[in-house]
Amino acid sequence: MAPTPPEAAPVGRSTTPMMPRGGGHSNPSRPPSAGQKMAAPGVAVVPVPARATSPTSPLLIAEAPPALDRGGGMRPRRSGPVAACPSVSVVFPGAVSRESCCRFACELLKHVLYQRHQLPLPYEQLAYFCRRAAQGGDVIKKPPSMDLASKKCQQVLMELEGVLQHLEVMFSLTLVPRVLILLGGNVMSPKELYELNLEGICEGSAEKSLETASCVRKLFHSLFVADVFSELKALPVMGTVVMLQGHRDCGVDWFRPKLNYKVPTRGRKLTVNLSCDGDINISALPPQHITSTWEDYVWFQAPVTLKGFHE
Repeated sequence: MAPTPPEAAPVGRSTTPMMPRGGGHSNPSRPPSAGQKMAAPGVAVVPVPARATSPTSPLLIAEAPPALDRGGGMRPRRSGPVAACPSVSVVFPGAVSRESCCRFACELLKHVLYQRHQLPLPYEQLAYFCRRAAQGGDVIKKPPSMDLASKKCQQVLMELEGVLQHLEVMFSLTLVPRVLILLGGNVMSPKELYELNLEGICEGSAEKSLETASCVRKLFHSLFVADVFSELKALPVMGTVVMLQGHRDCGVDWFRPKLNYKVPTRGRKLTVNLSCDGDINISALPPQHITSTWEDYVWFQAPVTLKGFHE
């Protein structure tokens, strides 16, 4: 009788979140329409459900109170089972400029790409090493495999830099209430979805807005405390698509309008909700253009897919 082979021990895995370094992307956009508070353009906002009962939730679920509707009342929760939707909420103690909103979107995109293993290093570090290699900073001759990896790295950085620059242009042309970062699959059914919700932001002029750097630090501190990435399994290299909402007549010619697009309900999703509170002197700001019809705001899709890169 043959002896029974011993069982293989499970292989443990741990990933440690790493916050991006300081610095970031500046936005040379024109001044925003101040005092303007964003709302979702014709899209119903699904309330965040209570903590999931499953002990193996794919993302850390941060409970949030029921959302307020536009009339100031509490929206009732949907009846029946609803998929768990983790969220992180950040409240800034004052008005925020349009340039800061753009910076939030750019920094979150770079952070997600690194945390979900689509970049081997944080964006700033990867850009530094790749540009140094391209300028001949390394004297030792590299093998062909490393030359190929360097070329792939430079291609990824070039495409990402292009998306970041066009995000700046988009934010300078229109209000952007929501930004989506879609990983894997396709735009209708991604593997993972990260939403930046800017509906609660109160825009102010540059002189009356909070400092961008301090707001970015507060955003990433909240992400660090929520620890939303550490329990996720490492992803293989896959494509990433960026989508965002803007006015249909904003004049952008790089992003492609998707008039009938609906935000996917399947796959892992994390929503980052940003809002403003505190001492906001609305009377000192220019008049708000609340009369605009939000039905004129549609989804736009970046025409490029960012390919992941592993060393």
